[in-house]
Amino acid sequence: MHPSDLLFALTTRRLVAIVRGQDADAALDTVLTLVRRGIDLVEVSLSGTDALRVIEKARAVLGPEALLGAGTVLTARDARHAADAGAAFTVTPGVTEAVAESRALGLPVLAGALTPTEVASAVAQGATAVKLFPVGPGAVEWLRALRGPFPQVPFVPVGGIDALMARAVLAAGALAVGVGSPLVGNAADGDPTGLHDRIAMFRSLGVAAS
Repeated sequence: MHPSDLLFALTTRRLVAIVRGQDADAALDTVLTLVRRGIDLVEVSLSGTDALRVIEKARAVLGPEALLGAGTVLTARDARHAADAGAAFTVTPGVTEAVAESRALGLPVLAGALTPTEVASAVAQGATAVKLFPVGPGAVEWLRALRGPFPQVPFVPVGGIDALMARAVLAAGALAVGVGSPLVGNAADGDPTGLHDRIAMFRSLGVAAS
């Protein structure tokens, strides 16, 4: 995937679904359910059980064009393993060696940053977009503060963002948002109860593209 392709996907989808679970089979089912329900920009966190296998299997089912990435990519080795598993992009929690390695591998990267110094570093290292993390309840105010000195940086707030907050940060100028448990719930741990309803809610609020 070219960096411009990830930017286009973020702009048009507006929502990155984050899947992290202790049950690899349930995590795979969750990825496939999200994609089949129209939430097709998905990050599988490497902190989940057998995450690389989940990415490999999802890639095999969804095909080469699927917008499937690897999250919690901390090291250069993580980036290489993610690429080998079929990830089309990587997501890091901070500005680590994984950012430069991802770019060397030809993978666009959503690099985690919170402070102005970290944002500048992420951009300097070639981040395709900046994962503003962890933002929490002050997401809108923090995003607005950072957009002052960094008006051209594409920001994707992540961390404690539910559907209503997602709509607010998008209105405040975020390119997209990353959402884990408020969307996925416990589905990646084997309890899919309510997953379809949560997907429908995010879409009804205009957070995810219809």
